[in-house]
Amino acid sequence: MEKNDELFTLIDKAVAGDGKSLETVLMGVKDLVFNLSLRMLGTFADAEDAAQDILLKIMTHLSSFKKESSFTTWVFRIAVNHLKNYKKHMFAHCPLSFEYYGDDIVNGKIGDVPDLTQNVEKAVLAEELKMSCTNVMLQCLDVESRCIFILGTMFQADSRMAGEILEMTPEAYRQKLSRIRKKMAGFLEQYCGEYGSGTCRCSGRVNYAIQNHRINPASLDYSNAAVIPDRTVLDVKDAMEEIDHLSQYFSFCRTYEAPEKTAQFIRDFLKSEPFSVVKNS
Repeated sequence: MEKNDELFTLIDKAVAGDGKSLETVLMGVKDLVFNLSLRMLGTFADAEDAAQDILLKIMTHLSSFKKESSFTTWVFRIAVNHLKNYKKHMFAHCPLSFEYYGDDIVNGKIGDVPDLTQNVEKAVLAEELKMSCTNVMLQCLDVESRCIFILGTMFQADSRMAGEILEMTPEAYRQKLSRIRKKMAGFLEQYCGEYGSGTCRCSGRVNYAIQNHRINPASLDYSNAAVIPDRTVLDVKDAMEEIDHLSQYFSFCRTYEAPEKTAQFIRDFLKSEPFSVVKNS
């Protein structure tokens, strides 16, 4: 939504108190905010909660947007700063590591688990596990590395834009992104049979994953979410520079429509008494 003149006019109207314009601005960034939150935090439930917090920050700080950078960059900066310090998600209290993940793949006793599929098709559950597993795997990275990987690999932000968001030089960003992508690709190549040459196959680990609460046959978040094109989420002039030849490992980086609950949150807030206070402050 980066057509500047039209967008900036909408923002000016929103800052002046026009609720419809504000709704349009927020609806335009909700998918970006949700997908960034999902990859940073690892679960749909945590991403929904964090996305609502971030959208409130965007709403209440909109008047501070000075049009000196793109609106997308400004939104990303608010979202990244919020998510870097977010402590209310599951993995804030149960940090992961590649060593732990690899050990679980090698030594997890997947053959000792009964059928827990609850009559849900195994192929559907295997796809759910694949998307969940690769997303949760991002939690093995430290927060800064996760931000760098997500901006560069999922959103394909160029180094100038990403460096501005993360407050580092484009050169430093490219170097760090290259190292992180190699680390991620190396892990996938060693262990994952879906994206690399490892022995782990999602279809063989479905019941083990259900037993360990990694997926829930009654709530298939990834399978039920609508996949949308990356360019719909982030329309930038310049895509990420080619820094390696590892893209085949990262096809799991899909983008999703934000849940309807997020859109309803925006609509409900704009009708609420707190919005009246914000609008009239």
